Amino acid sequence: MTTNIKNLFKLKSIPIETPKEESPEQEIDPNAESPEESRKRTYHESGYRDSSRNNGNHTALFICLDAVYSKFQNEEKEMVEKQQKLKEAYVNEQKNRETEIKALTVSLETKEEQLKNKNIEIENHQNKIETLKTEISDLPRNPEKYNVKATKGASTKFWIGAILLIPISLYLLTFYISTSYSAFFKSFDAKSTVIQSVLDAQAFSKAWNEGVIEGAFVTLIPSVFLGLGFLIHMFGENKTRLNYLKLGLLFIVTFIFDAILAYEIESKLYELNKTFESPPFDLTIAFTKNQFWGIIFAGFIVYIIWGLVFDFVMKEHREKDKIKNEQEIRQKNVLFLLEKINVLKKEIEEVLANIGTTKELIIKTRGRIEELQNIIDGVIIPTKDYKLYASEYVQGWITYIGEKIAVSKTEKQTMIDSCIDTYSTNLDDVGASSDNQNLVYLSAL
Repeated sequence: MTTNIKNLFKLKSIPIETPKEESPEQEIDPNAESPEESRKRTYHESGYRDSSRNNGNHTALFICLDAVYSKFQNEEKEMVEKQQKLKEAYVNEQKNRETEIKALTVSLETKEEQLKNKNIEIENHQNKIETLKTEISDLPRNPEKYNVKATKGASTKFWIGAILLIPISLYLLTFYISTSYSAFFKSFDAKSTVIQSVLDAQAFSKAWNEGVIEGAFVTLIPSVFLGLGFLIHMFGENKTRLNYLKLGLLFIVTFIFDAILAYEIESKLYELNKTFESPPFDLTIAFTKNQFWGIIFAGFIVYIIWGLVFDFVMKEHREKDKIKNEQEIRQKNVLFLLEKINVLKKEIEEVLANIGTTKELIIKTRGRIEELQNIIDGVIIPTKDYKLYASEYVQGWITYIGEKIAVSKTEKQTMIDSCIDTYSTNLDDVGASSDNQNLVYLSAL
């Protein structure tokens, strides 16, 4: 690099015979020079003159180059149009950055408004969830408060009725298994009492021992009466004349079936105890027997009670279902709102990330605007131009050494090398060592 700089200086050096009154300015026509050439010549002459005053000392050159840079800086500062042209790109960038700041600020405000709205929406959803949970807990106690047409306390009544159905059902199973076996399959013993003849504790096992038909009959016949009790509930749901008529016929059929069972049992008991004078058994005789009516009402009345309790339980269950359905609807709404809250939270995370990114961009852009303002407020020194004029100055300095310093060739070359090193150091100090035209040196005004 040192060799190249030496050659450059040699190529651009302007020979001057004497530093006295005959200056190059007198030999050159000013009208033939461009401003740039005139400026270069001036720096060259200044270098030659300053070198003569300091005997080409490289230490003095270092100080003189600082003065040259200050002079160049002041000259550039005074060139208003040139400075404006150099700063034009920075001014335009600053305007663009300010526009960008406005857009980022609007975007940030929009995102912050979105964040605020989403937080409010989450808060509203949470309040709704709390309200729904309160309603779910309060519905069984105060259904009318929430416009639910259901009886308050239906659950308690339902369980009481359901518990009562269990022993009544067991009674009906026991009664009809025993009476159906006694009426149709049992052989009565004269030594047995009426109760033992009607209600046989081993009726179920005896029926199955006698055959599958007998066993299936006594096993399934209670379901007929339970089914009839279920029909009481079904016909009672829709209060129409036709259903009332069906309900009346249902009671009559059930009564007749119970009467048949009682008649068969009473007939067997009568045949077991009759004498030769006893008339044949018929309905007239049956109607006069207490056990005949006892058998009928022991089954028929209990069957009606079972049907009514079952109807009550089903109605209470329906009331309970109304409340349960309302609770399930509210629970589904709670789950739906929780899902919406989760979605909103994810959206909030994205908005927060965008807000953070936008704020970073705003800070970065404001920093760049401040940098640009410092550039605009300062003096832009074109490094390539300074390098050109500084090299002219040094060439003048070295020209004097070559022409006027009376030393040996080796010593003279040492002086030149020291000056070139001082020149390179100066370029590094002022940031002009690069050949890149875009590099500028900034100095505050």
